[in-house]
Amino acid sequence: MPQAFYETLAKIAYQKNLHRRIAGTVRRLAEELKVPEIGGLNIADVSTLIEDLIDVHLHNIQERERFQESRNRALFLPHCARKYMDSRCQARFDAEIPSYYCARCSPDCLINKAVTLGQNKGYDVYILPGGTCIPQILERNPYDGVVGIACSQELKQAKEFLKNKDLPAQAVFLTKNGCAETKFSLQTLEEIL
Repeated sequence: MPQAFYETLAKIAYQKNLHRRIAGTVRRLAEELKVPEIGGLNIADVSTLIEDLIDVHLHNIQERERFQESRNRALFLPHCARKYMDSRCQARFDAEIPSYYCARCSPDCLINKAVTLGQNKGYDVYILPGGTCIPQILERNPYDGVVGIACSQELKQAKEFLKNKDLPAQAVFLTKNGCAETKFSLQTLEEIL
């Protein structure tokens, strides 16, 4: 089947909210696969995480065409993915923007690599302490497309805000959550960008 068929199917499923309707099946599948024992999460958390992953993926498919038509784009990175969260990180925070500015002090830092990738592709890059900074940045800058990397909670908040602004967005899920030492896939980010 052509890729367009699957994209159309995903868009319809997303519009009908089908991914939310399968929560019971997801819980049963998680129990059968012993995901709570393996991952250390309870069934409700596993179910929510899987629903959120599906939601982000379907949203990316739904918004991809509109996003690709955009030209003036921003990339929002989570500050918690910096290699160091102490004085070893030389990033400078500007409260006016609000964003950190990478000083490129660690070549192996995930944020350093993502900043380079985003800038090389023509994005304005922001390293945010949280999703609440996004409205302030978007008020000052007329972006017509954004990419964000975050945990599911931050992505949900940003999605609602961006939906109200009718701004096409793409999202990259963190592969390791937390408030420090978080991770994401550079390969996934490059594909999205």
